[in-house]
Amino acid sequence: MMDGLEILPVRGIGDVTAGDDLAETILHAAPWLRDGDVLVVTSKIVSKAEGRLVEVPADGPEREVAREQILADETARVVARRGPTAIVQTHHGFVMASAGIDASNVDKTHLVLLPRDPDASAQALRDGFLARGLHVGVIVSDTTGRAWRNGLTDVALGSAGIEPVRDHRGEIDPYGNELQLTQMAVVDELAGAGELVKGKRDRVPVAVVRGYPGAGLADTPGARLLLRDAASDMFSLGTAEARAAGLREAATLPEAAPVPAASGPGASPPAATDPARIERALATVADHLASDTTPTTAAPADPAAGTGPVVIRLTTSGTGPAAWVRLGADAHRLRAALAAEGTAARVTVDDEGVLIVPVP
Repeated sequence: MMDGLEILPVRGIGDVTAGDDLAETILHAAPWLRDGDVLVVTSKIVSKAEGRLVEVPADGPEREVAREQILADETARVVARRGPTAIVQTHHGFVMASAGIDASNVDKTHLVLLPRDPDASAQALRDGFLARGLHVGVIVSDTTGRAWRNGLTDVALGSAGIEPVRDHRGEIDPYGNELQLTQMAVVDELAGAGELVKGKRDRVPVAVVRGYPGAGLADTPGARLLLRDAASDMFSLGTAEARAAGLREAATLPEAAPVPAASGPGASPPAATDPARIERALATVADHLASDTTPTTAAPADPAAGTGPVVIRLTTSGTGPAAWVRLGADAHRLRAALAAEGTAARVTVDDEGVLIVPVP
């Protein structure tokens, strides 16, 4: 248990230029640093020291053209774009506005990019202090927005000498419940705390958090540990982009493999698709089918056992080619609705209409 934290601004750092020794610069401004401190260092001065600046026109349309090209170069994937605002995933894996490209606190003919490897930058800075006899933790921070909440906060882009996560899983709470999911993003919380004394216009790019246990450790994982991988990212696109992706997928739905027929003694019949999924799909398209299209469903082969594939037949009361075109469009609507429920479908056409067999 901590007795408390102290958050201290480091003033007097001044302008940082390419090639500057940041550890020396910070220590000169804060000779009062001591073992166990956590330094929260704004990524901008790290980028400046590492020469991560690009030259651009000071104003005019040429500046915007140059900025768009730099944004494209720094972008691995566009997450969402609304007007002039682009939320992108950088090559580091960060999801943030404009790939973290910054025009503040720098002359008008330059833009500042994020450090190429923030964890390595944090480690190099920690090593610089270690060479001077100080065992500290280092967090390289930047300002970002958050989904579902207004306002900005600082988060850790890189870290060294401090465990990035405190894992409470397996611990027992005061009511006897075992904690299952609780992993605290410690370096993000400390980055946000440090920003409270740095400000945006006060030219205080470094804060010191004192009193957090375990700072200054060797061989800790970096802040990259906090990046959510693609498999667990439930919100990898903006709303409009996700909808567009869904429409593209609906336009290219593959044909499902045929449902294998049961054969031989003791063979199991095909598994039934969850009827609730089929009902939801039918409800989705109910008000969008052509007036001459009628959907009907057939029960599983063995309703008591719930086995065998449910089939959906679409028929039309219309005549002529136009009616069949409408029927085909309605069949695809239903296939797309089934796909949205996680259910593929096999489609056949006969003289009576379209037969759709959902595949579990």
